[in-house]
Amino acid sequence: MSSPNKRRPNFLVIVADDLGFSDVGCFGSEIRTPNLDKLASSGIRMTDFHTAAACSPTRAMLLSGTDNHIAGVGVMSEQKEHDLARWDVPGHEGYLNLRVAALPEVLQDNGYHTLLSGKWHLGLKPAYIPDKRGFDRSFALLPGCSNHYGWEPQFGEGMIKHFERIPPLYTEDGNLVDLKANTNNDPKGFYSSDFYVDNLVKYLSERPTDKPFFAFLPFAAPHWPLQVNKTYRDRYKGVYDDGPETLRLRRLARLKELGLIAQDVIPHDVVAPPETEWSALTDQERKLSARAMETFAGMVENMDENIGKILNYLEEIGEADNTFIIFQSDNGAEGASYEARPTMGDSVLDVVNRFYDNSLENIGEYNSFVWYGPRWAQAATAPSRLYKMYSTEGGIKVPMIINYPPWTKERGGEVVNAFATVMDIMPTILDLAGVQHPGKTFRGREVEEMRGKSWVKFFENKNHIEDTTTAIHLEDDPAMGWELFGRAALRKGNWKIVYMTPWSYGTGDWELFDLSKDPGETKDLSREEPQKLKELLELWEIYVEKNGVVWGSPLSEVEVKVPGLERKDVIGGDPLEDTRAWMPHRGHCKD
Repeated sequence: MSSPNKRRPNFLVIVADDLGFSDVGCFGSEIRTPNLDKLASSGIRMTDFHTAAACSPTRAMLLSGTDNHIAGVGVMSEQKEHDLARWDVPGHEGYLNLRVAALPEVLQDNGYHTLLSGKWHLGLKPAYIPDKRGFDRSFALLPGCSNHYGWEPQFGEGMIKHFERIPPLYTEDGNLVDLKANTNNDPKGFYSSDFYVDNLVKYLSERPTDKPFFAFLPFAAPHWPLQVNKTYRDRYKGVYDDGPETLRLRRLARLKELGLIAQDVIPHDVVAPPETEWSALTDQERKLSARAMETFAGMVENMDENIGKILNYLEEIGEADNTFIIFQSDNGAEGASYEARPTMGDSVLDVVNRFYDNSLENIGEYNSFVWYGPRWAQAATAPSRLYKMYSTEGGIKVPMIINYPPWTKERGGEVVNAFATVMDIMPTILDLAGVQHPGKTFRGREVEEMRGKSWVKFFENKNHIEDTTTAIHLEDDPAMGWELFGRAALRKGNWKIVYMTPWSYGTGDWELFDLSKDPGETKDLSREEPQKLKELLELWEIYVEKNGVVWGSPLSEVEVKVPGLERKDVIGGDPLEDTRAWMPHRGHCKD
């Protein structure tokens, strides 16, 4: 624990939404991110940092320090609608449950002023929203996504019938917020990234100065719908005209140049429908697809500009040197669809066709609704396999920047390759704050202990300065597991097993990879190393039991089947059909 005599640090946790591993400049991107690059140049980049495969499970892990299957999001709320009976077990409530002591609750009880401005996605009902989970001040987007301009025509007159069950999208300090009233019904009167940062600066300016603060800034960007002011979008005109494969190769070369991946790395092949190949598209389809990517890039640059605002404000108030700052994505880049259901209903394309204009010049405007599909996503996750929603490295390995002068002042620009997880953030913050986790009881209820591991010893140990490959998670620490949508993985040291069904880009059996030699997960060693596979499968069974994971048939069977989930139930259907539908040039462009 940090010395109680020291001035306690502030904390700023910044989370981007669906940002790929190489989507910011200091991680190999062509997108302009000068503020994040500066944060990294005086801080540390981590290249083996892992989250869950989707956003709400990651947020549950971050704010609880434990596995998402314990913290309530073993199943996402959007997924739970398919089979309520199957998910009626502890840890699968679909929101951040009361079995965990949430990080802001613990800090709040120990003298911290706690703030949130941005996306919540950890509960829609009044009992589960931020002001009930330890935030002194909060402005929250409750569901998984929304129009970035707060323009939701599907909730207006002539609304589609199934929207009657949808709760309000935004709350402030537990009270409902009507964005239309706040912006005089002007769709350009609100933009998510701009508002969340301006609002957080306002909260900080009103804070009690005798308390340290914990500020949580979870952006909704660059999650689809891809929307941003044309000023940002048009800075990238022509940059993506050569298509996603060219971008992928450029990003890989830059990652090698920066020393973030090995020179001899073998990247995983791109997995996407053949008809989405750049050469197979018409000229107009290529223009539309490139325009979607231009918009995405503009969103990231706008987010970076807003991050600059909050960093400058910390300098102005004299708190920069005493603030522990982390920046991360919540999962890998988004290649398909899923979280639209709460705000767009069961037929997203019906809503898009009815209310939105996705013509070339309009893409990025408040009344456009586009995404960029699996090929652009895999340009951002390369050399890793696949993208968000998969427990492969492309879905769970994300960029991480740490900037905390007591740790990083003498180490600016350093790259750390040690394996770490989002569950480590809460124990690290509590350790730095000099706060003990409450253990098994908290605020009159039983709670689970943390599974993550503090980074304090690692970063304060001088030996680690010289050897950046030294482990955070040691050989005798428990194995790390992942499971979502019946897609599973477990890692112990550099060895990893992955399970996915054949209709979910897998083999229908467990695959085994040595990530030290094959970070792209390209060579399945399950037949060559049967003893290692057996060892990890035994650890998987322990993980399932300890974390209460709802799983399928016994592991001795040839194929693990997930009961209650048919092919049509997972991410809207066949992944190939899904990714075809979720391309900006397919099926819903008014040209």
